[in-house]
Amino acid sequence: MNALQPESFRKGSDGRYDREMGVKVGIDLVSIEAVEESIRVHADRYLGRVYTVTELRDCATTVGTPDARRLAARFAAKEAAMKVLRAGDEALPWTSIGVARDRFGGPSIELAGAAAALADERGIQALDVSLTHERDYAAAVVIATVRAA
Repeated sequence: MNALQPESFRKGSDGRYDREMGVKVGIDLVSIEAVEESIRVHADRYLGRVYTVTELRDCATTVGTPDARRLAARFAAKEAAMKVLRAGDEALPWTSIGVARDRFGGPSIELAGAAAALADERGIQALDVSLTHERDYAAAVVIATVRAA
């Protein structure tokens, strides 16, 4: 039986599936408590090193304090994006990956500086993100469309 497979999932001559396929996926899970602790212990130093101005604005409570649940989801998105970028040993500033709102109010990934350059080098044409948080954890999935090799 021979199942149909998209062109981007062809096996190479070594019998393994080509890693330079048209789609890459990254996922991450973050403890909300860990983010709360980082905010409590390191305050503005942590927030400024990890989150963009847009993220801090979008994740502020009605009284202006950081919402750890929403920030944890954004941290998970940054980690998931790094997995898609296959950053490995590349040192990427946390703020070079940001989560903003698209024109419909949903989350979108924004890359700047070193992350944008790495995405270009890796042939990434588009990114999409999904965020969630429930009880003690936040999670994110990032999907990248990659230029055919």
